Amino acid sequence: MKTQAAVLWEMNAPWSVEEVELDDPKPNEVRVKLASSGLCHSDEHLVTGDLPSPLPIVGGHEGAGVVEAVGSAVKNIKEGDHVVLGFIPSCGKCEACSKGYQNLCEMGAYILSGEELAGGQRVHTRGADIGTMCCLGTFSPYVIAHEDSVIKIDNDVPLDKASLVGCGVTTGVGSAIYAGGVKAGDTVVVVGCGGIGSNAIQGARIAGAAKIVAVDPVPYKLEQAKVFGATHFAKDLSEVQSFMGDLTRGKMADVAIITTGVGTGDLVAPTMAVVGKNGTVVVTAIAPWSQNEVSLSLLDMTLYQKQIKGSLFGSANPRADIPKLLSWYMSGVLKLDELVTKTYSLDQINEGYQDMRDGKNIRGMILFE
Repeated sequence: MKTQAAVLWEMNAPWSVEEVELDDPKPNEVRVKLASSGLCHSDEHLVTGDLPSPLPIVGGHEGAGVVEAVGSAVKNIKEGDHVVLGFIPSCGKCEACSKGYQNLCEMGAYILSGEELAGGQRVHTRGADIGTMCCLGTFSPYVIAHEDSVIKIDNDVPLDKASLVGCGVTTGVGSAIYAGGVKAGDTVVVVGCGGIGSNAIQGARIAGAAKIVAVDPVPYKLEQAKVFGATHFAKDLSEVQSFMGDLTRGKMADVAIITTGVGTGDLVAPTMAVVGKNGTVVVTAIAPWSQNEVSLSLLDMTLYQKQIKGSLFGSANPRADIPKLLSWYMSGVLKLDELVTKTYSLDQINEGYQDMRDGKNIRGMILFE
């Protein structure tokens, strides 16, 4: 079938919205008609080259919609099902999945390969085979996805908001609850208050944190951080260091989460400095692939038993946590409506990403007809 898609043909170029040819589903694949797609910073990493992936590629990895067609071997998804696309597939069979680490599923090795999980490409234009971001490519109203990337949800969940839990929301909330292990009464610092950081703040609030410090140089993002549960605010980590001792009577923070738009090694030492004994620093931000230098005090790390840990998808399990977070949304615990600063048509995708770069959006969203 013919449809539209936003294609990245080369690094540091705008997204090109154009007509493409979409194949029919293979035996283990489904075709989904999307209601929406989030504009996540991870797709910007494709543009800048921070995330290496073969080009050309259809961007987008946060999507939700209705299944239109299923392949002959698909067993657990049927036409008409409402689904969220998980940017990390979860096969349920590999060692990681069997141990409860679906976010580390071995099928995840393919998400930046430029090929689909079943091999090859399903999108074609200008005589070229086109890859898809995270084997999804949600910058198009129709996608072909492997069943391991498709998660059924309740039909009463609004599909325009459901797409957000495919990446950003779950990553942020999980970074606090799972990776950070935030507990009731804790003090938490969130460094970077965009789409991921706002949800890390939500995760800390839901876990019962008593004090949540939002750190961002953009005043608008600090204003919005209060909506999601932040109690204290700073423009940078040096400002946090100046008041954290008084705020916690010298104890310092229990957990700090790095959720900046781009991760850099120079963030680690000052973030480690704001956590106290037995404190945890969670690194969720995506760093350029070439970033391999980090400064920190090893003595401080040892004497105060601090730890630093990475987190992919908030250390969450897609098949369990995506439906759970949506149930929290439906019951009023999790805020999704407030995350979407502005919606765009597919043709406005470059405007949406410019707004993100300018600090105008917590989360932009493409709405399809």
